[in-house]
Amino acid sequence: MFADKSVAVVIPAYNEKLLIGKVVRSIPDFVDHIVVVDDCSTDETVATVEALMKDEPRLVLLIHENNQGVGGAIATGYKWARDHQVDVTAVMAADFQMDPDDLPRIVGPVCRGEYDYTKGNRLFRGESWDMIPKYRYIGNSFLSLFTKIASGYWHIADSQSGYTAISLAALQRLDLDDIYPRYGMPNDLLIKLNIAHFRVKDVSIRPIYNVGERSGIKVRKVMFTIPALLFKGFWRRMFEKYVIRDFHPLLFFYLMGMALTPSGLLFGLYLLLVRLAGHSVAPTSALFAAFLFITGLQSLFFAMWFDMEYNKELK
Repeated sequence: MFADKSVAVVIPAYNEKLLIGKVVRSIPDFVDHIVVVDDCSTDETVATVEALMKDEPRLVLLIHENNQGVGGAIATGYKWARDHQVDVTAVMAADFQMDPDDLPRIVGPVCRGEYDYTKGNRLFRGESWDMIPKYRYIGNSFLSLFTKIASGYWHIADSQSGYTAISLAALQRLDLDDIYPRYGMPNDLLIKLNIAHFRVKDVSIRPIYNVGERSGIKVRKVMFTIPALLFKGFWRRMFEKYVIRDFHPLLFFYLMGMALTPSGLLFGLYLLLVRLAGHSVAPTSALFAAFLFITGLQSLFFAMWFDMEYNKELK
């Protein structure tokens, strides 16, 4: 129990026999349930967890017969927590990249009813630049920017952090079968939480690396799948929040901005190529290209500002 609320920790695991024991033994005493979801591991992860269960009565093991991805494993743990009426459910990685000392600050705001969802943010700390591999840090920063736009949580960063806590009310409201099952799950969940109008908070956490963990992320695949997921999620949020539920003109600003900005840019580049080829360009054509581009940018900025204002109460 934490602040008189029951707490579960979901640990998605795929081939984590080396570090799963260390993670389970590090879970603080206030946690009521430790739910390990084995995602069809091919090593001795299941046997390792079953051995741990002899000395750890809080431990629950759920086994996937087919690999469903980290998002699918988390969704399975969420369903167990929802069905057992656990007040707050946290998620920790099975590779010990999440400091258990940060867990009270992760679950605290949700247990106190201040927020519906909290997530760790490794980018708050200056040490993160030296600890996190540079390509992952830079890629995470870009994905965080795109996730702000897609999800409407403009105050949230480090979108790929999986160190989270969620309330029972949110789990009961969300369609857990519709959560994206792979590495884009945190991004997809934020979009769904915003559509459902839940409050989200970032919590500073300490990143842990070089403890023997192995990343399963395939950068070449993720760099295409997650942006596509964010693009579709953005338009779904626009339609559900600003068309169906409550009409808002920001949708028109977004549409106009997305149409005029590239049009002005492409037309301007065309005129530049014509000029470089030695042909003359009418001043009115150049002004028209500039007008399209500037008007498009202004429309985008207005749309983002409206979106920030609309969602500021979710901070």
